[in-house]
Amino acid sequence: MVTEDGPHFANWDQDATAVEDRYDLQDPAVVSVEIMTAASTLADRFDAVRDDQWDRPGFPQQPSTIGSASGLSSLTTYTSQGVPAGSCTHTLSCTA
Repeated sequence: MVTEDGPHFANWDQDATAVEDRYDLQDPAVVSVEIMTAASTLADRFDAVRDDQWDRPGFPQQPSTIGSASGLSSLTTYTSQGVPAGSCTHTLSCTA
C-alpha cells in the first residue's frame, strides 16, 4: 500500500495457517519473542509512512471478512488492537 496505490491482496485463512504451522505445538516463549520482533518491524514500517500515503486504499480478496477498501490508517488500528497500554515505543503503531 506504500509502494502501490490500490493493491489487491490474496486471501489469508488464519485458521488454516494455525493448523498447517502447528501453532498448538509451538513454544510460547519463542513465539512471544517472534511476535515482539515482528511488531517492532511493523512499527518501524508504519513510522516510515509519509503523510500522503496514509489514505491509500488496499483491497482484500474477501471484503466481507474485514470490510472493503481500507487505508493504512485503518490497518494500524486493526493491528494494534489488544496491545497493552504502555507497551509501545512507536508513535504510529499504538494508536488504538
